[in-house]
Amino acid sequence: MAKTLLKVTGLKVAYGGIQAVKGIDFEVHEGELVSLIGSNGAGKTTTMKAITGSLPINDGDIEYLGKSIRGQGPWDLVKQGLAMVPEGRGVFTRMTIIENLQMGAYIRNDKPEIQADIDKVFTIFPRLKERRDQLAGTLSGGEQQMLAMGRALMSRPKVLLMDEPSMGLAPIMVDKIFEVVRDVYAQGVTVLLVEQNASRALAIADRGYVMESGIITMSGDAKTMLHDPKVRAAYLGE
Repeated sequence: MAKTLLKVTGLKVAYGGIQAVKGIDFEVHEGELVSLIGSNGAGKTTTMKAITGSLPINDGDIEYLGKSIRGQGPWDLVKQGLAMVPEGRGVFTRMTIIENLQMGAYIRNDKPEIQADIDKVFTIFPRLKERRDQLAGTLSGGEQQMLAMGRALMSRPKVLLMDEPSMGLAPIMVDKIFEVVRDVYAQGVTVLLVEQNASRALAIADRGYVMESGIITMSGDAKTMLHDPKVRAAYLGE
């Protein structure tokens, strides 16, 4: 049995006066790609923000590497190997691509290896290499998503959390993003992927969780869920 890297127990989060997450349990094991799917407003992003310390939690606990991380901020968690690609990219718009990638490595001081990792990001995303001195704010949505993913990888995470990476992107760019998620996972990074695009998310995942109105209503093997009539009717329009 693979080691549990991330464990969420009885998590409750109120956001803007609304109980957005109503006591959920799930876990992510080492070497897994787990998808958390659900429609807009289900509580997925709130869950991710709670895990990364961007939102306070009302009840329950979040364990990472067997220890509670409740109350810890994003800065502490990145140092421990938990990195997030936020919804809406969150790139530093007034910095160049190269500066954004260097910011992703702010917890590190191994300069030669940082440069090697930048080169690796440029291998994954050749388009970023072509525009390396361009301001991030002038990039397309897809390019900003690539940059956000590259920046997160610069911290060499054990667990990569990705929140709606395909949102608002052209179909060709969605293909590229999912290809990269698959490649990152294949290189041994554990991934928790939050996605509205249920079919694409479940197709590349090991396990899946369905979230509706702040609760988890279904979980299991991702490929089995992909063919489940209830999932297909609710999320795949069938």
